[in-house]
Amino acid sequence: MYFHFYYFIFFNFIVCEFVRIVTKVLFYINTRYSLYIHYTRSHHSHYTKTSNVIFGDHQSFFITMDPYKYRPSSAYNAPFYTTNGGAPVSNNISSLTIGERGPVLLEDYHLIEKVANFTRERIPERVVHARGISAKGFFEVTHDISNLTCADFLRAPGVQTPVIVRFSTVVHERASPETMRDIRGFAVKFYTREGNFDLVGNNTPVFFIRDGIQFPDVVHALKPNPKTNIQEYWRILDYMSHLPESLLTWCWMFDDVGIPQDYRHMEGFGVHTYTLVSKSGKVLFVKFHWKPTCGIKNLTDEEAKVVGGANHSHATKDLHDAIASGNYPEWKLFIQTMDPADEDKFDFDPLDVTKIWPEDILPLQPVGRLVLNRTIDNFFNETEQLAFNPGLVVPGIYYSDDKLLQCRIFAYGDTQRHRLGPNYLQLPVNAPKCAHHNNHHEGFMNFMHRDEEINYYPSKFDPVRCAEKVPIPNKSYTGIRTKCIIKKENNFKQPGDRYRSWAPDRQDRFVKRWVEILSEPRLTHEIRSIWISYWSQADRSLGQKLASRLNVRPSI
Repeated sequence: MYFHFYYFIFFNFIVCEFVRIVTKVLFYINTRYSLYIHYTRSHHSHYTKTSNVIFGDHQSFFITMDPYKYRPSSAYNAPFYTTNGGAPVSNNISSLTIGERGPVLLEDYHLIEKVANFTRERIPERVVHARGISAKGFFEVTHDISNLTCADFLRAPGVQTPVIVRFSTVVHERASPETMRDIRGFAVKFYTREGNFDLVGNNTPVFFIRDGIQFPDVVHALKPNPKTNIQEYWRILDYMSHLPESLLTWCWMFDDVGIPQDYRHMEGFGVHTYTLVSKSGKVLFVKFHWKPTCGIKNLTDEEAKVVGGANHSHATKDLHDAIASGNYPEWKLFIQTMDPADEDKFDFDPLDVTKIWPEDILPLQPVGRLVLNRTIDNFFNETEQLAFNPGLVVPGIYYSDDKLLQCRIFAYGDTQRHRLGPNYLQLPVNAPKCAHHNNHHEGFMNFMHRDEEINYYPSKFDPVRCAEKVPIPNKSYTGIRTKCIIKKENNFKQPGDRYRSWAPDRQDRFVKRWVEILSEPRLTHEIRSIWISYWSQADRSLGQKLASRLNVRPSI
């Protein structure tokens, strides 16, 4: 009897062990096969070898990543939930607690990691151009300008260069409606064979100020009141009343083009004067213009209220839908060029960013076309982390002495280092697509794999040398240290010319918008009179219309 009892116990033990082993083997084989199929179907070239990794008391099959890759997207395709460190997560809806009702244990690593990542999801908002959207495509040269510049990406018709473009509003915050009356940003990053070229422009060819030292003040004035967090025109007009050079920009911002219908139907401008340098070293000043092939369309003030009330992301949606349907947005690139020897022939300073160049004297020359045929894959990675810098130029294109441009060369790189970290140019969307090499090592968020032993220059052990010299503007400077305003301000002629070029109904809409903001209750009589004086100097009839409707006597 006892013998049969022990035999029965032994037999059951053998059966249980057999079942356990078979189950474990089958689980192992099934997991191995499933992961093999999964990973080999998704970018298996990113992996080099297989390995077995032990987690707790069970064994799972994983594939080792190539350490020379940043982080292959296929590494993110695990069939189960994991921590950032790769450990499997068996429960993603309950915290680790003592008993059913808690308290919650601080040792719940997954909980802490999940919440900590969530609270850090946002990065600092751009101080300007916070509200934006990006799209990808290409730039193609259509006209030969190789006699004007040695820039490789402009070397011949037919040459294509990948680009990413970011459209934006300027003043308002990241979640603001895209129907606000505001300047729009039009920034293009060219991924050329000689490095990145960032043409960081707007939909206006001019700006409010001509000296970068005023940039913090103009942004503070345009931004909301620091006490109420409300944008108030009495503050804006108070500050701008000290800047008569701002009038021409107001002639764009308060014109019908002040609210584009969407991003596809608006112009773009490089705004600043740049320099083209040819192979022989010849220098020309240049301005860049983007013209939409589908024409220019705008929203009236009434239409903007309706559209913005229905969808505050209407322009973003329009851009995405157009590309997704194959209706690719396209712009033609034109340039204006000027011989530096001729800059004194004009009644304004050609490097003054508050002025336009007359197209009847300096005509537009066609260069190429910009086509956006791909939507972004991830908004955060390719719009929020997308970083532009006017300092990024390539051989054949250089800066000018434009005072605002000179300041932006520093300011934009500095704000990206604050917003994204010192290694922001290592982010895939910002990194150059060509080979690059320097000794800029380490720093916060450095994730480029580097295994060289030499991080200084020069060295007998490092064969890397300096590149061949490229031509840059060869100009000598003489003068004294000074802080002053340029001599040829001429602040009123171009605003008056633009106003007089409009049809009467367009002029009336401009006047109506100015009457509205000049009627701000907190605006003083003195400031109101200054603005009427400014517009009277631009065009006497314009000043008279404003004075009549505001019941203010013009000063001239």
